[in-house]
Amino acid sequence: MATPGRAKISDVAKLAGVSPATVSRVLSRPGLVAEATRLAVMNAVTATGYRMNYAARNLRKQRTGSVVALVPNLGNPFFAKILEGMGRELARGGYDLLVADTLEGEGRHRTLERFLDPSRADGIILLDGLVPHADLDQRDDLPPIITACEWIEGASLPRVMLDNREGGRLAVTHLRELGHERIGIIGGPSQNVLHQARLAGAEAAAEGAQLVSYPGDFTLASGQAAAELWSAMPHATRPSAVFAFSDEMACAFMARLHQRGFAVPRDVSVIGFDDIELASHLTPALTTIRQPKRDLGRAAAGIIIDRIAGREIPEVTLLVPRLMLRDSTAALAGQGAGVDKT
Repeated sequence: MATPGRAKISDVAKLAGVSPATVSRVLSRPGLVAEATRLAVMNAVTATGYRMNYAARNLRKQRTGSVVALVPNLGNPFFAKILEGMGRELARGGYDLLVADTLEGEGRHRTLERFLDPSRADGIILLDGLVPHADLDQRDDLPPIITACEWIEGASLPRVMLDNREGGRLAVTHLRELGHERIGIIGGPSQNVLHQARLAGAEAAAEGAQLVSYPGDFTLASGQAAAELWSAMPHATRPSAVFAFSDEMACAFMARLHQRGFAVPRDVSVIGFDDIELASHLTPALTTIRQPKRDLGRAAAGIIIDRIAGREIPEVTLLVPRLMLRDSTAALAGQGAGVDKT
């Protein structure tokens, strides 16, 4: 038996009773090999301690072995589970995940430019919808690129995304069913595609209810600012419910109201969007719209792998949102009575 970590492909082939070419095929394209042969080779890999030299293999194939995820604000906990699902799926396909923040350093344009050379990455998963699409449309030497979560209007790039319009509709439909007629909206930047889709869904579900807009940018600070605006309004005109387009804004909104002496949902019902891990641990626990974040990351990774391999991929992959009912929303008539929760 070869020394673990120093075994050669020929050692694996000899032990498995196959050719070195068959071993290579099993390790790179196992779906093309019969199951019995595949099992024999993998048992031999384990027994010999053979480790593939990915760097050498990638050099021969002119590959980097890496996929880059470009994220707008790595400090946002929303992205953690997406990147987790993405990383695991990429690892299964033989790729490393590299992550960069498009909002740090010299700006979106410069961050993207660093990775547009195919020698830097085999593929790019872009999670920032505010990257200028001219940066992507005016070159023909780009590595494969897809968008995930956010997308870029006008750019012909495959999308992996939540049905954000349906998420907005679910949130406002829930508040309307509780009897709320005046609903505050803490949105995102007006040009952001997520803001636009969620607002469209909210407006479609309003059915005559008054929607009151507060400026937002998906951050804690904008949630706090919205709470200041809400609390400064006359009691008679304050929205009895608020829909925040991110859980971060919803959490900050609730915290600032608590500091001001208000109670959720006694004084105002609050619903968020994303279902970050913190949402269910708040007091009260936050009603929100769940994004299947790990599933989204896995789907994006699978699609970029297929695109790198030249396989046909869908133009749009749409995931379904889910309403998570918790303690932060209540019926308008006597808020605080609670709702059925799951």
